Amino acid sequence: MRLVFAGTPEVAVVSLRALLASGHEVAAVVTRPDAVAGRGHRITPSPVSRAAAEHGIPVLTPARPSDPEFVQELRALEPDCCPVVAYGALIPQPVLDIPRRGWVNLHFSLLPAWRGAAPVQRAIMGGDDVTGAAVFQLEAGMDTGPVFGVVTETIGARDTAGDLLGRLAESGAHLLVKVLDGIEEGSVQPVPQSADGVSLAPKITVDDARVRWDEPALAVDRRIRGCTPAPGAWTMYGDVKVKVQPVTHTEQRCEPGVLQVERDRVLVGTLTTAVQLGMVQPAGKKAMAASDWARGLHGERPAFR
Repeated sequence: MRLVFAGTPEVAVVSLRALLASGHEVAAVVTRPDAVAGRGHRITPSPVSRAAAEHGIPVLTPARPSDPEFVQELRALEPDCCPVVAYGALIPQPVLDIPRRGWVNLHFSLLPAWRGAAPVQRAIMGGDDVTGAAVFQLEAGMDTGPVFGVVTETIGARDTAGDLLGRLAESGAHLLVKVLDGIEEGSVQPVPQSADGVSLAPKITVDDARVRWDEPALAVDRRIRGCTPAPGAWTMYGDVKVKVQPVTHTEQRCEPGVLQVERDRVLVGTLTTAVQLGMVQPAGKKAMAASDWARGLHGERPAFR
């Protein structure tokens, strides 16, 4: 089939490369406009835009998918189908109607669970044991369309959102190609989502990423892993913001937020048992082992808050 692929972040590049290696034709790519990125605050094209340029594929970067110029360009491309992975903008119905076989979305959850922008992060933070990826027919509702197929993935006890998303990007890309093959052959039909088990996965906010030391250790652990690597879990130490990477469970106890500095480890109290800090990153500094950070502390140690 003749495809126009829509996607923006690095996780979508995996699917783009899988489609380029398939028997389908990728006629063009749609991605979000160039944006400020990195410490130099330079205007930078998206990872999908860069990958498309490497293969000489035309790139469309509408400010909004409803822009008349973009709508005209998409119609002129005459796509059979538009696969989309983490594009980052809602597609209006007139644009959904352009490809002969519609838009097909790869979403990183087992729909109808975790509809929304942050399904992997929310699955970890919610304590799920299993998640997955689903390919579904895109429609005007938020991740509500009928599903062509799914793959499942166990969430490990040490998995971060980055770890899990990396695996799902690979397995999801294979699923996406398989579904597109089936659509072309007429061998797959989408199945409506269940009305039961619906949950929402809104984007992770800065406040969502703040560690609540008065929660049980298990919830603290899940919040940190769900926010790693982005946006990064954080806490306050005095008036300094400190990013916190995944922790380890212990059997010791101390008051929530209170630091217990030992020779080769740093513990922090929670509502239940204390957790051992791994890497930390005070504002304006590089990430370092918690024990190295603690050696630089002087005088009274305030609790994390």
